[in-house]
Amino acid sequence: MATELGMALSEKGHEVHFITYQQPVRLHFHPNIYYHEVSVPTYPLFDFPPYESALTSTMVSVIANHDLDLLHVHYAIPHASAAYFAKQILKKINKDIPFITTLHGTDITLVGKDATYAPVVTFSINESDAITAVSANLRDETYNSFPITKEIKVIPNFVDTSRFHQSDKAHFKKMLAPNDEKILVHVSNFRKVKRVEDAIQVFAKVLEKIPSKLLMIGDGPERQHVEELSRKLAVHHEVRFLGKQEQMEEILSISDLFILPSQYESFGLAALEAMACAVPVISSNAGGIPEINIHGLTGFLSNVGDVDDMATHAIALLGDEAKLEAAKDAALNQARHFEKSTIIPQYESLYKHVIATYNTHLEDE
Repeated sequence: MATELGMALSEKGHEVHFITYQQPVRLHFHPNIYYHEVSVPTYPLFDFPPYESALTSTMVSVIANHDLDLLHVHYAIPHASAAYFAKQILKKINKDIPFITTLHGTDITLVGKDATYAPVVTFSINESDAITAVSANLRDETYNSFPITKEIKVIPNFVDTSRFHQSDKAHFKKMLAPNDEKILVHVSNFRKVKRVEDAIQVFAKVLEKIPSKLLMIGDGPERQHVEELSRKLAVHHEVRFLGKQEQMEEILSISDLFILPSQYESFGLAALEAMACAVPVISSNAGGIPEINIHGLTGFLSNVGDVDDMATHAIALLGDEAKLEAAKDAALNQARHFEKSTIIPQYESLYKHVIATYNTHLEDE
């Protein structure tokens, strides 16, 4: 999301500098985009190289040399704390710069709750000049988990509908489903929190009623386990494990249903990208997913782990063409509320407000 945001801002004439340890995969060349790699020297003295210190130093160098107006960091750990340290260092050379922290999920729901990191997370968030979260659920989770004293503004993730939209890939679909089987798809990093095994179990129940195929997109620690599960349930001949894929919009264009059974999602961007391609969603009701997937309209929500309920809803949709088409239309309409052109101006407005407020504060001092 940070990469897409930066590129969208550059297209609107803003100068954008990416500071990170590795060039983002989706980052494309643009005259207004600069990329700065964080180099972390290794010394025998350290068992673990001090990345946060290297990141802070790089931030200081880039901000000072390019006279940046604003620092926007993504994830509280380690970026917000590094931004705070960089801000203090820059004050010593008479360069003041505000920073905004965007919370995405695991920095709050998983890592941030660890007692080892909690004090740093709390301090860094409270020292931010503005805070955003990608969903109302994540905002509330943050307030419930940490003593945050500042407003957290919700600016949701967005989808680029110029990329994610339904296109005619009938020949592609015919190759995967030669007998007009329905195509279900799951996309994730195959971690336990994604409950990937539930997608297999839902599909096994659907397959008993509806001729169908399942496309499993992504890779991760649970892949071997779910491949074994597909064989145990005797559905492996109808399941395709395609690994990581870049051209997701083409796969989604041939899909009939998206399965997202996660234990937790702060937002559910994968589901939103599916909906932009007119694919209804069968999902859990965890985290921020209900803010995207509207039960009974764009798909259906079930309790986490309730594969029977998920399968019942999937079969009901796939077995009724009129209901399926209505859900596809509703999914597409819902995705348009999160279009890039709608969300980017919210960030621009926040940037302008933070810079103006910060400059006024400096003048008052």
